[in-house]
Amino acid sequence: MNKITIEQFKEVDIRVGQIIKITHLKDGKYSTHKLQINFGKEIGIKQSCARLVNYSDEELQNKFIVGILNFPPKQIGKNMSEVLILGVPDENGECILLSPDNSVPMGGRVY
Repeated sequence: MNKITIEQFKEVDIRVGQIIKITHLKDGKYSTHKLQINFGKEIGIKQSCARLVNYSDEELQNKFIVGILNFPPKQIGKNMSEVLILGVPDENGECILLSPDNSVPMGGRVY
């Protein structure tokens, strides 16, 4: 594993956002969701695409997530993903989203 410095870690803009809209994308190879995520007044709403088979729409709606905001946008099928949502694979390799336990401000920076 490569080591990084604390200065390098600080360059990664990791923030908390809230999922406000979910759209199912049917044109892809996998069952994918297009998510609109509110990162607060300073940053605003960003879009991300993710394969989230472990979650219903009801579980995703208004869920707080953690994402990286300063990676370049990535084309996923016909959609542009502006945020990399962070998660951990379960025993089947499917994403379990990282989410704060308590209420935190939208756009709060992870450190």
